[in-house]
Amino acid sequence: MRSAGKQISKSITIAMTARQSMIMAHRGLLKVRRTPEQLIDVTVQPILFTLMFAYLFGGAIAGNVHAYLPIIIPGILAQTVLTGSVAIGVNLREDMDKGVFDRFRSLPIARIAPLAGALIADAIRYVIVTVLTFSMGYIMGMRPQAGFTGVLEASLLVIFFAWCVSWMFAFFGVIAKTAAGVQGISMMVLFPLTFLSNAFVPVDTLPKALKWFANVNPVSHLVNAIRTLLQQGKTSNDFWLSLAGAIVIMAIFSVVTVKTYTRKAA
Repeated sequence: MRSAGKQISKSITIAMTARQSMIMAHRGLLKVRRTPEQLIDVTVQPILFTLMFAYLFGGAIAGNVHAYLPIIIPGILAQTVLTGSVAIGVNLREDMDKGVFDRFRSLPIARIAPLAGALIADAIRYVIVTVLTFSMGYIMGMRPQAGFTGVLEASLLVIFFAWCVSWMFAFFGVIAKTAAGVQGISMMVLFPLTFLSNAFVPVDTLPKALKWFANVNPVSHLVNAIRTLLQQGKTSNDFWLSLAGAIVIMAIFSVVTVKTYTRKAA
């Protein structure tokens, strides 16, 4: 009986934590509605970057813009989604700086609920980036050979990848002292990952050391996986490598982030 009672109590606690996390996620969405400029990086950036990179590099790399679209759209998608995931760390740090963090500590809620809610709400940003990037590609003339199924599978992959990586930026938000510090640390991580990859140009022309890094770069595997899903509708080795890499990143940073966050929230 005592064991059954503990099991019921545990189930109730989990259910309450999940409900409180969803409430915190709703809070995050309300913040976006009241300050829509928070969505600039996931609305304006994919449109601007797609136009800029397509017309700057399309002729030089692929001969024309139309031939370059199947190459650049997956790269832009990976870059903008990962860049958008930085917001989770910045928002967490701002909540701490403004005293919202202290107010949450005084409430009778699960200590993990504000962090979990922020991560859930942030997934909406990845959906917006994905939809806008593929929409821009379609407007400019890209027609994936795998059709809607390939687009859907690629979208789910990149959203899941970004959500896993967002745990790393959440960790930066917990340990950094300022929101600007979170931004600076995050950019130092993102720039090598996104630009030293196959997202925009073929890696064959790179120097040997940079070529090695680009080939092992998880973003390169992600971009290759998206390209294969869009054009062939297949789950390649890059698909499984990017999926495994995302899970490893989440497994590591979810543990350290939750431990650090709950220690500060105690």
